[in-house]
Amino acid sequence: MGLDMNVIVVNADLIGTQQVDLQIPENALTNELQYWRKHHDMHGWMEQLYRKKGGKSEQFNCDTVRLEAEDLDKLERDIKKKDLPATQGFFFGNNPPDGDSDKEDLAFVRKARVALQNKQAVYYTSWW
Repeated sequence: MGLDMNVIVVNADLIGTQQVDLQIPENALTNELQYWRKHHDMHGWMEQLYRKKGGKSEQFNCDTVRLEAEDLDKLERDIKKKDLPATQGFFFGNNPPDGDSDKEDLAFVRKARVALQNKQAVYYTSWW
């Protein structure tokens, strides 16, 4: 068991303007853009975004939050400033960000921006 984290892309027209707790049609073609395992501080950042956008789930587990261009801008700044929130959880492990994870995270931001330019909706979900 542990914290498994995914960023998924789907045609933006299929979900409209939804920002949290997305209703993805069963027949929608989705693709994984990013996978992390036990990147707890990134999970904490995503949970803060979820709450900011109105998410109400108590545990933030198996919930979704959409990433827009301005969210990616903030995430990039926070990664570079080493300002992801310290986040702990029973199943989250203890893997603080380092130079390698920062590079991977910044590469993710670049891929997500390309997906947005290609009319894809980008959203985060996790399971622990």
